[in-house]
Amino acid sequence: MTPLIDPFARPISYLRVSVTDRCDFRCTYCMAEHMQFLPKKDLLTLEELDRLCSTFIRLGVQKLRITGGEPLVRRDIMTFFRTISRHLDSGALKELTLTTNGSQLAKYAGDLAACGIRRVNVSLDTLDPAKFADITRWGRLPQVLEGIEAAKAAGLRVKINTVALKGFNEAELFDLLDWCAKEDHDLTFIEVMPMGEMGEELRLDQYWPLKDLRARLAERFTLSDLTERTGGPARYVRIEETGQKVGFITPLTHNFCESCNRVRVTCTGELFMCLGQEDMADLRAPLRAAPDDALLEHAIRAAIARKPKGHDFDYSRQKVAGQVSRHMSHTGG
Repeated sequence: MTPLIDPFARPISYLRVSVTDRCDFRCTYCMAEHMQFLPKKDLLTLEELDRLCSTFIRLGVQKLRITGGEPLVRRDIMTFFRTISRHLDSGALKELTLTTNGSQLAKYAGDLAACGIRRVNVSLDTLDPAKFADITRWGRLPQVLEGIEAAKAAGLRVKINTVALKGFNEAELFDLLDWCAKEDHDLTFIEVMPMGEMGEELRLDQYWPLKDLRARLAERFTLSDLTERTGGPARYVRIEETGQKVGFITPLTHNFCESCNRVRVTCTGELFMCLGQEDMADLRAPLRAAPDDALLEHAIRAAIARKPKGHDFDYSRQKVAGQVSRHMSHTGG
């Protein structure tokens, strides 16, 4: 079967799938406090998610990341993980993983490991309980730390994802680094992205360019650039003094599109070929139109043929150029 190749000769081998727009947190940079969530009938069923992911895997996707919202709040989500893990057993899928806020990891870490998941990304922007409650609105830090411990105990490798927020966690840069070194977690910093109607002023106020963060690290440590990539957009350095690996996801100060091998599907079956563009393809209709996957496969191939070269996020003109209207929780984190 012909694999998925976009117009710029990039093979599409990495799929990120949101299984829900719901979350038990309300992080200020991700969603509004009083979100209008989608009606259940609009969401892909677990069976439809399996069909969709399996079709992508048949077309050459080798890495599948499950996102949300918070994926582990989706009812019966472990049923999906157990069934989709057959592609790990067959060797067709090289990695099955998820991004989570950690709130449900204490409950599910063992089951996730049993499904063949070997690592998880946990979103964590601060180690200060009061600030954590402030930025997540509904979250409790001890619950997340307990989840991270449970993941470690289950043998899962934990990567911490920290959104760099000016004036919020700048002062915690080295505390986060030290904590990750002590706990043996990898750490990736992410620039805040212009996703959703959150208020332009807020975005600019929050924006902390990672080149500044990296310069702060370089004042204290020796940083060596690493050539390795994990299939995502992060660029990595090794901190020579500690041996730690630190990643930087910089959609704004460094456009990372030239090697993009990934696409995203929302919980309603919208395929976004680029996180930073509005163009998308509806996969729910072909999924529901026929019991076989011929229409779905055709829709996927037609969409990949429209995958753009890159996005155009830009904060440099003191306004959010390239802003997209959907919330991050809609597209999948």
